[in-house]
Amino acid sequence: MTEDLFTHVAKERLKNRGPLADRLRPLLIDDVVGQKHLIGKDQPLRQLIETDKLSSLILWGPPGTGKDVRELVKVAEIRLGEAEVGTILFLDEVHRFNKSQQDALLPSVESGLIVLIGATTENPYFEVNAPLLSRSTLFRLEPLDRASIIELLAKGVEEEGVQADPEALDLLVDRSSGDGRQALTSLEVASAIAIGRGERKVTLKDVEASLGAKAIRYGRDEHYDIISAFIKSVRGSDADSSLYWLARMLKAGEDPRFIARRLVILASEDIGMADPTSLLIADAAARAVEFVGLPEAQLNLAQAVVHLATAPKSNRVTLALTSAMQDVSSAGEGRVPPHLRDAHYSGASSIGHGEGYEYPHNDPRGWVEQKYRPEEVESNIYYEPSLHGFEQQVLERMAELRENTNVEVVSEEKN
Repeated sequence: MTEDLFTHVAKERLKNRGPLADRLRPLLIDDVVGQKHLIGKDQPLRQLIETDKLSSLILWGPPGTGKDVRELVKVAEIRLGEAEVGTILFLDEVHRFNKSQQDALLPSVESGLIVLIGATTENPYFEVNAPLLSRSTLFRLEPLDRASIIELLAKGVEEEGVQADPEALDLLVDRSSGDGRQALTSLEVASAIAIGRGERKVTLKDVEASLGAKAIRYGRDEHYDIISAFIKSVRGSDADSSLYWLARMLKAGEDPRFIARRLVILASEDIGMADPTSLLIADAAARAVEFVGLPEAQLNLAQAVVHLATAPKSNRVTLALTSAMQDVSSAGEGRVPPHLRDAHYSGASSIGHGEGYEYPHNDPRGWVEQKYRPEEVESNIYYEPSLHGFEQQVLERMAELRENTNVEVVSEEKN
C-alpha cells in the first residue's frame, strides 16, 4: 500500500511539474489538436470510437502529432472471462517490437481478444509484420498544420501562466515543422527564460534563445518574393543562386512540401521534354519529403534543385497546352471522328463507331497516317519542340512523322 501511495503522490506532483507537452496530453478525443481528417465530425476514426466499433489499428505519423506480451494476453483473457470486459492494448513505437513479439500478438488480435492500437513514426509496411498489418486499419497522421500549432501554443501559454508576443509565437510555429511536442518544449524553455528575468511575457528574443538561433525575417512578402527568386533562379539555370534561395526557405521554416510542389510544377513548365527525367527527379524529391522528412529530406530537395537548375530548358510543353486550350475555347467542342469513337460495347459497330480505324501496331513502321482530331482544328500545330536537350531528338522524330503527312514542322526558337 505504501508503494501505491507513493506512486499516486508522484503522479499528482508530475501533473504540475512534468514537461509542458506531457501536462497538455489530451484526455478526451475533443482535447486532441489537429488530425481533423481522422477525428473531426463524421470522420472515420471518430465514428469508430463513438459507435464502439473500434478494431485493431495502426497510427502512422511523424513525432509530436500525438511487459511481456504473453502476460498481457493472459490478463486480457482473465478480464474477458471474469468481467466480460474487453482489452485495448496501446503500443507506442510498435516498430520497436521484434518479429517474434509481433507474432505473439497475432492470435489475440485475430480472435478479437485484444484490440491493438499501435503507434509508429516508421513506415509500417516495412516495420510491422504483414499478417498483423493486414488485420489492422492503417490511419496516416499528418504533421500539425499552422492553425493547429497556434492552437496548441495558446493552450501552452495559458498553462504556463504567461503571455507571448505575436512574433515570438510565429517563430515557434515556423520552427516546429509540424511537431507539436517540439513547439511546446521550445515554448516552455522560452517561458522559463522570460520568468527568469522577472517578466511574464515571452518575447522574440526569448524564443530565439530557446531555439539557439536568430529569427530569419520571413513574412508574407518574403514568402512570395523568395519563392519567386527561387523559381527564376532554377529557370535561369543558376544552380548556386537556386541553392541559396532554397537554404533561405529551409532556414526560415518554409513548408518543404510547398517547395517540393513548386519543383514538380517547374519540371514540366520550364524544362519539359528538354529533359524528361526532371519530372521524375522532382517527384522523387517530393516523395522523399513525405517519406523521410526534415532535416534529411533537405538533401533530396537540394539534389533535385541542382538537377533542375542544370537541366536544358524548354517551355514548349507549356506553350503547346496553352495553344490547345485556346482552340478548345474558341473553336468549341468538335465532334470525335467516327473511327476514333469507342467501339467496345454491344451495338457500337452498328452506328459506325470505330469503323475505319487503323491499328498502328499492325503497320511495320508502328505508325499510320490517319486523322486524330475534329476537322475544325485538324491542321493546327500546338507542340513545336525546341533545339534544347532531348527535345532536339523529339523534333527530329516529329519532323519525320509530319513529313509523311505533309505538315510543316516549325523549329525556330520562341521567345
